[in-house]
Amino acid sequence: MSERESGAVTELARAKVNLFLHVVGRRADGYHLLDSLVVFAEAGDLVTAAPAETLSLTVTGPFAAGLETGGGNLVLRAARALAQAARTGAGARLTLDKRLPVASGIGGGSADAAATLRALDRLWGLGLDEARLAAIALSLGADVPVCLASRPSRMGGIGEVLAAAPRLPRFGLLLANPGVPLATPAVFAARQGPFDAPAVLPAGWPEVVGMARDLARLRNGLEPAARALCPAVAQVLDALSVLPGVLLARLSGSGPTAFALFATAEEARAAERRLRTAYPDWWLAAGEAGDQAVESRKPSAGSGRQRLGMSERRIGATE
Repeated sequence: MSERESGAVTELARAKVNLFLHVVGRRADGYHLLDSLVVFAEAGDLVTAAPAETLSLTVTGPFAAGLETGGGNLVLRAARALAQAARTGAGARLTLDKRLPVASGIGGGSADAAATLRALDRLWGLGLDEARLAAIALSLGADVPVCLASRPSRMGGIGEVLAAAPRLPRFGLLLANPGVPLATPAVFAARQGPFDAPAVLPAGWPEVVGMARDLARLRNGLEPAARALCPAVAQVLDALSVLPGVLLARLSGSGPTAFALFATAEEARAAERRLRTAYPDWWLAAGEAGDQAVESRKPSAGSGRQRLGMSERRIGATE
C-alpha cells in the first residue's frame, strides 16, 4: 500500500550545519551562549507518520542500532508534546528512517523532532502556525526550533534566539563523519579558554568565494575540545582541506562531522567520490545548500554589516 493510499505523510529531517560557531558566554545555569550561522544539507533522516489509534515508533535505517524506541526518544517526545498542546487524543504509527550518524554534530535528533512536529501537524490536520509549532519545539530542545523551518538562520542565546541569515548564494556542501560518536555535553565540558566575540556579517554574499573568505576569519569555538576528545576529527579536517576545489573546511557543531564548501554541488559530489575511495568506512554526503537550495525566504531589509540581535526573535517570548 502506498503512502497516499494509507494516508501517511513523510518529512525530511535535514542535517543542520554550523558554518561558524562562536561560544560567546555562559549562563548562570551552565548553558553556553552561542553565535552561529546554520544551513541545512540535502541529506537527512526520514520521519513517516501513518494513521493509528495510539502512538508508536519504529526505527529503521543504517544508524538505527542502539536508538531507543521508548518514551525517551525525541520523536515520541515531540509527538506527545504536540498532542498535549493541541489537546488531541489522535495516534500515529511513526517510523524513523535513521540515515544520519548519531551524536555527530549535525542536529540529527533535533531535526527528527522537528520533522515529527511537521508530519503530525499535517497528519492530524491541526494547521498550527510556525510560531505555535516553534514554541512546542523549544520545549524539546534548543536546536529544535531552527530545525523546524530548516532554512538558513543566525542562531543566538543557547540556540533559541533566531534571526534571518545573510543572503546566501548556492554552493556545494560535503559532509564527512569518521564513524565515531562524540557526545555534545562532553565537548562543551572540555572547552577551555576565553569566549569568542559575536561575529559581524554582511547583509549577504553574492557569491560563494567571498562567503568562504569571510567565514574563514571566523571559527568553530568547540573544535579544540573536539580534537582533544576525538583524534579522528583532525584526520577528517585534514582530508577535507586538501580536496580539489575546496573553499573552506570546518567542524560542524560539536563534531565529529566536518564539512567542506565548494563552488558547486558537482564539485562537492566529485570530492565525495574521491573521499569514498580513500575512506570507505566514513559516512559521506554531498549536495547543494544555500538560500535557494532548501527553501526561499524574504531577504532581510537594510544593508551593511549587522551584529546578532537585529531583527531577531526569541522563540517562546511574548510577542
